Amino acid sequence: MPHRHHLTSLIPAFALRQSLLGERYSRADLLADLLAGITVGVIAIPLAMALAIASGVAPQYGLYTAIVAGIIIAISGGSKLSVSGPTAAFVVLLAPISAQYGLGGLLLATVMSGVILLLMSLMRLGRLIQYIPEPVTLGFTGGIAIVIAMLQIKDIFALPIATLPEDFWHKLTTLTQAMPQSQWPSILVAAITLSVLVFWPRFTQKMPPHLPAILAGTLCALALAGFGFDVETIGSRFSFTLNDGTLVAGFPSVLPSFLLPWEMPGMGGEPLTLNWQLIQNLLPAAMAIAMLGAIESLLCAVVVDGMTGNRHSANSELFGQGLGNLIAPFFGAIPATAAIARSAANVRAGAKSPLAAVFHAVTVLLALVLLAPILAYIPMATMAALLLVVAWHMSEAKKSLHLIRRAHVSDVAVLLTCLMLTVAFDMVIAIGVGIVLASLLLMGQLAASTRLVALESSGNTDSPSVEAFRIDGPLFFAAADNLFSELMHRQNGAPILVLDWQNVSLLDAGGVSALERTVAWAQKQGHEIRIVSVPFQALRTLVKAGVQEKPGVLSFYPDMSTALKDTVSNTV
Repeated sequence: MPHRHHLTSLIPAFALRQSLLGERYSRADLLADLLAGITVGVIAIPLAMALAIASGVAPQYGLYTAIVAGIIIAISGGSKLSVSGPTAAFVVLLAPISAQYGLGGLLLATVMSGVILLLMSLMRLGRLIQYIPEPVTLGFTGGIAIVIAMLQIKDIFALPIATLPEDFWHKLTTLTQAMPQSQWPSILVAAITLSVLVFWPRFTQKMPPHLPAILAGTLCALALAGFGFDVETIGSRFSFTLNDGTLVAGFPSVLPSFLLPWEMPGMGGEPLTLNWQLIQNLLPAAMAIAMLGAIESLLCAVVVDGMTGNRHSANSELFGQGLGNLIAPFFGAIPATAAIARSAANVRAGAKSPLAAVFHAVTVLLALVLLAPILAYIPMATMAALLLVVAWHMSEAKKSLHLIRRAHVSDVAVLLTCLMLTVAFDMVIAIGVGIVLASLLLMGQLAASTRLVALESSGNTDSPSVEAFRIDGPLFFAAADNLFSELMHRQNGAPILVLDWQNVSLLDAGGVSALERTVAWAQKQGHEIRIVSVPFQALRTLVKAGVQEKPGVLSFYPDMSTALKDTVSNTV
């Protein structure tokens, strides 16, 4: 793929085409994809359920997301080895939506986000990911990690709280007040699960820690139940009704089936009424889901490219994400995006093509059909411990601490601002403020880097009628006014001012306006401004703005020597 073409092209199913048509795909590659898919599927099963629960819906909807969205995005997207499904980043967005609008509202918002992602791909906005500064990304992901970790406290300590408040400080107050009522059996189960998750990788890398950790936590809960100490499980929290009216604990072991999102239950249990007002109410949430999905999926693609040496197609990946989030909700799927941890595990497991992500989805499907009664025994404290580890990895604490120690103070300010805004308010505000703040600070640094350097007189510049300066740096709106004001202040009254522009890296409309004001000042003062060595970008901007020479006031020369010779000729 040509240089930067991966940022602007849009080829549906780009990754699948590149893997199966552009390269020789062998039977050995198919086997490698199968094994990698099974490995990642085992990791995805508990995560999909835990993330659905944290988002405020039943666990089967997380599995539906990994199955349906996982397949659609894999075969239609632009990243070869990314694996998509429910992710932790969405939790802080989805929980308030499901609390206010129920499952139906959440599914409808997902459909709307899919439309927005498709429009983003058609508008070729995939390249814009490179303009989001790293401090902004680290700040809001760190904030999301803190919020996710806080949401798990209730289940880890088995606190008797029906619903947590939406506001961070009220959450903190509610959890603190309920802490004396914590239950030690639940704490023990969570501690055992956490211990296995943390220490298992130190003994072996052949099996991911998720499965043994969940097994240990479940066995601990069963043992405690044998002694009369009950621990809440998926089966005790969730239930479904059979066709004959029988209430069954856990979740149904049935395949995803077609449904209309707006006919699913709302907050009150009644089907939603699809109308323009509902769409308007959900639009901000849908835009937030789409924006976060785009950021996370493209960041994941960059990470996978770094691990494999491949090149993803950014707009094709947005197309796949949009198609997946548009179609999958009609089968009960909540928002999906590429998951960095699962994608990295896919690479390490030896995946060769997007078929590995398809096999991962099939593995989750088989678990749903065959293992649903067994999965109902998993303790809620175990799921909470699993999400606690996910939040820790998501926070990228080591990278954030490294940035805080080594980066410029402005970058640290952006990171901390985004983190605090994400925790105190929400991710959308954090990203918006973070990008604006980072841009303003960057413009301030660029403006400070633009300098006016006086050139010592030599040769033909010995005449007191000539004073020469060199401009180093960009002449844009934040720097030009100050620089030309400095020129007016520093000039010593010489009738001819020669400005060397060879180091002017950028000229914008603000710079042109400042130049025109300086020319008007020079005309009133009886000075002449001579500009030499104008770079192509600045020259093009001047021509487009209609800036022309004014005899005796403003003139342009190809270089310094020509301008000075003209000075000598006029003097003679």
